[in-house]
Amino acid sequence: MKKVFGFVLVVTLLATLLFAGISGAASGAKYKVGILAPAVTHGWVAAVAYHAEARCKELSDQVGYNIQTSSNASEMTSQLDDLITWGAEAIVAFPQWVGMEVPIQRAVDAGIKLVNFDIAIDVDGVYRVAGDNEDMGIQGAKYIVDKIGTEGTVVILDVPSSGSVAELRKKGFIETIEKIAPNMNLVTYATKFTRQDGLTDFSDILVRHSKINAVYSMDDETSIGVLQAIREAGRTEIKVVTGGGGMQEYFEMMPENEDIWIQSALYSPAMVKDAVDVAVELLNGEKVAKETIIPTTIVDRENYTEFLDADSPY
Repeated sequence: MKKVFGFVLVVTLLATLLFAGISGAASGAKYKVGILAPAVTHGWVAAVAYHAEARCKELSDQVGYNIQTSSNASEMTSQLDDLITWGAEAIVAFPQWVGMEVPIQRAVDAGIKLVNFDIAIDVDGVYRVAGDNEDMGIQGAKYIVDKIGTEGTVVILDVPSSGSVAELRKKGFIETIEKIAPNMNLVTYATKFTRQDGLTDFSDILVRHSKINAVYSMDDETSIGVLQAIREAGRTEIKVVTGGGGMQEYFEMMPENEDIWIQSALYSPAMVKDAVDVAVELLNGEKVAKETIIPTTIVDRENYTEFLDADSPY
């Protein structure tokens, strides 16, 4: 009888230990989070994957992650399917191309939590994290008026090829200037989000205008080209050049130019960290707003050191 009791006791102890092991494994299981980002087409885009991975590493006690980068909608669709096969429970996607609606809807219908970063997409059940493009324009207008007053000539560098991004930034800028500085002379030219276009186009603009007080540029890369054009032309009357994005190289130029206020309206790729956080919150069963819009932060020579990151690719 003692042998039988001893056997039962051993079996009971083993079962208890086994159950404890299974429970521990289950409680220690990590969420599977997939990241879908475009391949490098612009420094800003390159930094999206960098910051997404950085946040996943910071959450390594909760998250196992799989990052995929693609060059077009077809490739991103294939990688989305790969993430589903991998077992992704949540996906943070930056779908830059038309045609991603159907595959993303398929992922949502499969029960995957889907958080879109930056790009708005017409899919039911998707969450979104983005910056505030219109507010970037509003803050740019306030900044210029603060530095040069309510009168002068401001060149607006529009980027029609960027669609709603430039439309919203320009809208916020013009409407605010009309309210707070109605006598400001606004002149608009088209360019692109590259430093070479900023240099080429603004060199031509400087020839056309003998006096410019400020430049409303929407992108840090464009602004670097603008600053080169100003230096090469020897112009000294321009007191403000704005930007947008949050580029490390541009930040480092800010204290070097004491005679001109160099500004960036922070639309940082680091915002993707908030998208990763939203994905984890959803997996934790927390209630999350369908859309998270991150307010604009202004960076200039007075606070740029707070935003330096030696490891950032942008």
